Amino acid sequence: MGHSLRNRLQAIKSLQAEAGLKKAASEDARSGANSVNMVASDASAVSVNAASADTLPPGWLSVASLVKKRVLTLDMPVPVPALTKTVRQSLAILTPDLLHALHADYTYEDFVFFDLETTGLSSGAGTLAFIAAFGRLKKARRGYVLRCDQYLLLDYPGENDFLEAALGALRGEFNAPFIVSYNGKCFDSQILKTRCLMNAIAPPVFRHVDLLHPARRLWKRTLSSCSQSEIETAILGLDRTGDISGAFAPDIWFSFLRNGEWEPLLEMCDHNKRDVLGLASLFIAFTHIAEDPARYTEGYRVDRENLALRWRSVLKYNGVGVEEIVHRTGGDLIRDASERGYPKAALVLAFDRMRDGSFEEARQRLSAIAATTAIPAAIKALALRGLAIDAERRLKDEGKALVYVEQGLALNGIGNMARADFEHRKKRLLKKLNVETR
Repeated sequence: MGHSLRNRLQAIKSLQAEAGLKKAASEDARSGANSVNMVASDASAVSVNAASADTLPPGWLSVASLVKKRVLTLDMPVPVPALTKTVRQSLAILTPDLLHALHADYTYEDFVFFDLETTGLSSGAGTLAFIAAFGRLKKARRGYVLRCDQYLLLDYPGENDFLEAALGALRGEFNAPFIVSYNGKCFDSQILKTRCLMNAIAPPVFRHVDLLHPARRLWKRTLSSCSQSEIETAILGLDRTGDISGAFAPDIWFSFLRNGEWEPLLEMCDHNKRDVLGLASLFIAFTHIAEDPARYTEGYRVDRENLALRWRSVLKYNGVGVEEIVHRTGGDLIRDASERGYPKAALVLAFDRMRDGSFEEARQRLSAIAATTAIPAAIKALALRGLAIDAERRLKDEGKALVYVEQGLALNGIGNMARADFEHRKKRLLKKLNVETR
């Protein structure tokens, strides 16, 4: 940058002193009786007001000398479903950060959507945030709208005021049990914490709901990238035409410090606003899937296998007290994924049938997996291992178990541990059959 921090501070002090002199001159002019002086005072006031208008774009208010704020009300681009008990429990299954609230009673207004624009991608001490946005769903006459508050930092010396204003919003208007972000656990929240510590401010404490990992689970095999903007456009169908990339944020802010050009900086503010609106829309997409997976899986191009496996895994260890309809949905998802040829889901369903006593159905499913050419060798090996165990222990047919073990050993690419397991079983079965190993 062209000026040092010391020079910037000196310039700010000079501007404040000049403003004080102008204010004193204006008061003297108003106290005088001379009409010429009054006209000159009016002209001076017009000049000052014009200068203020130039430095404060429409819609923005001054929070401090170097911190601006605007409040926006945005229409939601996707319908917002009712947050019933069933939806809340299903939403906790989809988003691991809500699993602790599996049986909690919360509303949409308990979530705040949070995003920062920063001067770099590092969370170290040299990176600071210059735009902070908080959004909250509010009940309106027709559905929900998003109340979005944005805070803008204009120069380094105002950072303390910027943080105090943003944290004041989190503790006041936007005080809520849950903060929602996209990769915010690893980045945005760390930046906020670091800058608070650098400014001797107590960092905020909140429950964080990060949608990055749930989104990857549902779309990493569908999309080339799981960036928020990619999901917004490819899955939610949102239009981000004309949006500036967040990658330009550092250059735009540093350029503003040099030349004072507002237009690119305001474009970055609009990008930030779109990010918060898109984040809220993505959260609502998760509630749609939680509300009716069978209906929305196709429309949102969800990875059926990963969705089914996640649902089953959560209910296996956290299913106590969950509504019966949520359990039935999990069973339906596994069956649907298996019938569509997803190998992991087919394997899980086969072993579930074995555990619940449907042995013949389980054997048929495992045999089908082992006989399918396109299925990965590792999954085939697990199916053959299951058949071998069943034949040896339940059917008491060591010969049949040995056949399954030999088939497993014939597979390529099954891994050392699986091969060692088959070798061990083969030795034991041959011993039982009184066959000498060569």
